[in-house]
Amino acid sequence: MVECLLAKEKVIGPNPIHRSVSGFVYILKSLKNNTFYIGSTDDLQRRMEEHKSGKAKYTSNILPVTLVFQKIFSTLLLARRVERWLKRLKDKEVIEDIIKSGVIKHIFR
Repeated sequence: MVECLLAKEKVIGPNPIHRSVSGFVYILKSLKNNTFYIGSTDDLQRRMEEHKSGKAKYTSNILPVTLVFQKIFSTLLLARRVERWLKRLKDKEVIEDIIKSGVIKHIFR
């Protein structure tokens, strides 16, 4: 079981503990159409600014968006694998459960 951090618009700021972190998986929710966007990055604050300013291609069409979930991973590669697994699920109920519980309970490969 992988535990996750929940966030409501706040992004983890400069903290010595988090400087060595290499990857994040995050979920955005569109306030326009209630759809979810799943992404991964090595710089969550920069990526959120890109999404909110419309510089990110997909989310520019579903603005405004809000950060509803974030999880820190030890490597960007692992974060990308989790992102890819979550996107392949295409299961809104599972995504909503992850957001609500703050935990990714399912096994991914």
